[in-house]
Amino acid sequence: MERRLAAILAADVVGYTRLMGNDEAGTLRRLTELRQHFVEPLVRAHRGRIVKLMGDGLLIEFASVVDAVDCAMAWQAGTAEREANTDEDKRLRFRIGINLGDVIVEGDDLYGDGVNIAARIEAQADPCSICLSSDAYRQARGKVDAEFEDLGDHELKNVAEAVRVYRIAASFSSPSTDVAPQTAAPVLLEKPSIAVLPFKNLSGDADQEYFADGVSEDIITALSRNRWLMVIARNSSFTFKGEAVDLKHVGKQLGVLYVLDGSVRKGGNRIRVAAQLIDAGSGKQMWAERYDRVLEDIFAVQDEVTESIVAAIAPELSKAEQQRATAKTSENLTAWEIYQRGMWHLYQRTKEDLREACRLFDSALAVDPGLSPACSGLVDAYYYEVVLGLAESATKNREMALHVARRAVQLDPDDAAAHCAMGKARIVRREHAQAIPDLQLAVSLNPSLAWAHYGLGAAAVFSGDSDQAITHLEVAIQLSPRDQHMGSFMVRLAEAYLLKQDYGRAVEWAQKALQQQGFQWSRYAALLAAFGFLNEQAQAQRVLQECLEQRPDFSVSMVRDGHLYTDAASMDHYLNGLRKAGVPE
Repeated sequence: MERRLAAILAADVVGYTRLMGNDEAGTLRRLTELRQHFVEPLVRAHRGRIVKLMGDGLLIEFASVVDAVDCAMAWQAGTAEREANTDEDKRLRFRIGINLGDVIVEGDDLYGDGVNIAARIEAQADPCSICLSSDAYRQARGKVDAEFEDLGDHELKNVAEAVRVYRIAASFSSPSTDVAPQTAAPVLLEKPSIAVLPFKNLSGDADQEYFADGVSEDIITALSRNRWLMVIARNSSFTFKGEAVDLKHVGKQLGVLYVLDGSVRKGGNRIRVAAQLIDAGSGKQMWAERYDRVLEDIFAVQDEVTESIVAAIAPELSKAEQQRATAKTSENLTAWEIYQRGMWHLYQRTKEDLREACRLFDSALAVDPGLSPACSGLVDAYYYEVVLGLAESATKNREMALHVARRAVQLDPDDAAAHCAMGKARIVRREHAQAIPDLQLAVSLNPSLAWAHYGLGAAAVFSGDSDQAITHLEVAIQLSPRDQHMGSFMVRLAEAYLLKQDYGRAVEWAQKALQQQGFQWSRYAALLAAFGFLNEQAQAQRVLQECLEQRPDFSVSMVRDGHLYTDAASMDHYLNGLRKAGVPE
């Protein structure tokens, strides 16, 4: 007997028998349309799975209570809005109950007390309301933007012990009803969504089918670790297996913005995996890559290819979301779109853009206080203002970075990006030893998160451990070769080789860093120090003049005050190279 812990949502239509008696055909048509065009896409967007339909009711499984509650609130608010212009006696209204409990798995169906309690709690709910069991309430409290009312203990049919029931303290009735909403409807965060189609087996070898399916399933699992991304469950995306499909049509069918498609071809002891990322709205290819590997250990190859694909996709999706947000008019922006506009300004890294990024992140949090990525974005902005020497008060920035990073972790303790933000906040405060545990946790939560590997490398550089730094920084660059942080990745690698006194490699990586977007004085500093030790005076003077055009205050003392090194010997070595290059004190 297979068991698992699950958040179960049970819902049914209020007064279904009466509605069917008054207008059977019309009620069935409207209910089917509402379910197919609103409820089912909403459930998918919140990573839920519809277990079964029961006439007027639905039973839905979620891995997270927070997802279940967010889905339920959006469901009730959206239904009320859709039904507002329908005659009062014909309106569709739902009761919803949510429980967290142990369930028995039998095929695609679920049984047991975890399911029964959800159904019994749903029966206790008023029309247009949401009730939770005490177990579900404990997981949702403080993590969703809602107030709860304690309804006390309830004796539920066929449940041995009394169950404490809580109700979300908001009315989701249509505006024209007598009951006015007590609180504003929750903001539905329009996160980007993606479907990973089953990879095609082009080998002509049925034995390779499991490898193709395994790659697809692993990618779905790995992408789901990005908490800002909604990933369609395997059961939905694998319904297209074996079909020749139009990817734009798939996007519409599954309600997603992006589709990942791919293939696997084996020949001898080699295997080629090809993948492409498609904008489902336009059908435009956003990214494509192929991976050729020797099949010494098929599972190791599967893991390596999955990690490479996932790490490459994440920054491409981030860029696409920034483009969507900046192309839209300013009216009626969602919290997510405001946040993405902030990210666009963040990557420009000028003083004005970083100030605007901070303003936009604050605005996004005003719209949705639970938007953890906006907190992480604020930490980034404070971080770059300090390291680029653009902060009005570096001390204040360091304090604010730590404060906001703590909020990000509190909002979503399982978000790798939140722990990564905490690592950045510690690094910018020169608390490198304290940054490492959060960065290591970020890597464990999402092994494909390149910035977490970069953070570990940066902490090692600033602490004087060049070998450890090179290991992590090379992983970051390998994972995300088109990352918008690439200039930072490369300059830290240049500084690591500078510490190793491998000045030729330091020059190589510093020059690559200077080719990346945005200005960063440390890229010039690393190159100048390397040229100084190599006694390349002519080249050093050329680079120094170029740097001074953008930062007239660039000097040895500025580097000493502004850099994040805590290892005195490493800092002295760095500054000695700058002096040899002719950088003024």
